Amino acid sequence: MKFAVLRLTFCSMLLLLAGCSTIGLEPKKIDYKSSSAVKVPTLEIPPDLTSPGRDDRFAVPDTAGKGTATFSAYAGERSPQALAQQKSDVLPQVDIAHIERSGNQRWLVVNGTPDKLWGQVKDFWQETGFLIKLDLPEAGVMETDWAENRAKIKDDVLRNLLGKVLDSLYSTAERDKFRTRLEPGIQPGTTDIFISHRGMYEIFVTEGKDQTKWQPREPDPELEAEMLRRLMVRLGSDQKRADTEIAAARVKQVDRAKLTRGNDGAGTLEVQETFDRAWRRVGLALDRVGFTVEDRDRSKGLYFVRYVDPETDGQKKDDGFLSKLAFWKGSAPVSQSRYRIFVKDNGALTTVQVLSFEGGVDQSETSKKILSLLYEQLK
Repeated sequence: MKFAVLRLTFCSMLLLLAGCSTIGLEPKKIDYKSSSAVKVPTLEIPPDLTSPGRDDRFAVPDTAGKGTATFSAYAGERSPQALAQQKSDVLPQVDIAHIERSGNQRWLVVNGTPDKLWGQVKDFWQETGFLIKLDLPEAGVMETDWAENRAKIKDDVLRNLLGKVLDSLYSTAERDKFRTRLEPGIQPGTTDIFISHRGMYEIFVTEGKDQTKWQPREPDPELEAEMLRRLMVRLGSDQKRADTEIAAARVKQVDRAKLTRGNDGAGTLEVQETFDRAWRRVGLALDRVGFTVEDRDRSKGLYFVRYVDPETDGQKKDDGFLSKLAFWKGSAPVSQSRYRIFVKDNGALTTVQVLSFEGGVDQSETSKKILSLLYEQLK
């Protein structure tokens, strides 16, 4: 009898938890969570540093020079239209940030210098559910750790019943990471913010489905755009304006790059952009296709890069459930090669070539592959 009562009580609690998790909540499209995420405690502001919110519903109208005050006049002054007009006269709206696009690349142009925006961008990624793996403010590069989008976990009866209690048992076969690059903008006092995505997915490598391997996924430009939109709002832009700008940036544009081949067999990528703009786009393209930028010399138009083979950038899993939880630990040996990416200013046209690390023009098959990868990002 006691066992039956306990079982009934337990089932009731599970149903209550499931109901709490489904009532009035819309499913999220993005809900990232790093495997080793440690929640950072919320910063509490001492009471003496805050001022109470002001409630002016009972403010006495200024009747100076008007003789007597009437309720209709007061109500008119306090109407939303009148308040909006007063606010627009005193504090006109300022564009904090806007989206720019070229080809299939988008980036954010923000008022402010990189050093002032660095902390806000870092907070944004942590609030989104990521851990910061690479933090190089002097190079303007920030990279998150791998994380899974838990919004992709399918809802079923069992998960709805147990999800709140044993949610850690559920996971997806995909992981994402993002690299953020901050560079001084073309306009003084602005910063260009680029976000590049990299993804991995898990496949079985044995017939018994007891071993798995992580494979690279294609970069997702739409996911990058969504993160730019969210960052734009996080930095203070209006939600509706951010939605409008992202929608406008989705309009298809004509190709602005083409591959050419010289008589010596050396490949050249021609970009229909000025040097300033092409330099930034090449940096984003390198992030997308799996290069690590070790150094750069903008005055000479050189990126010094190390290529990381995407096939070895994931982690091969060991047998057992615990290895699934340890996705973020360890890494396989990485095959690497060093190159120089030469971005040359030719007025309205910019050319891109792959050089060996010693500085000569690289004519290998690998060089052709690199140019093809860059072309796909820059066209």
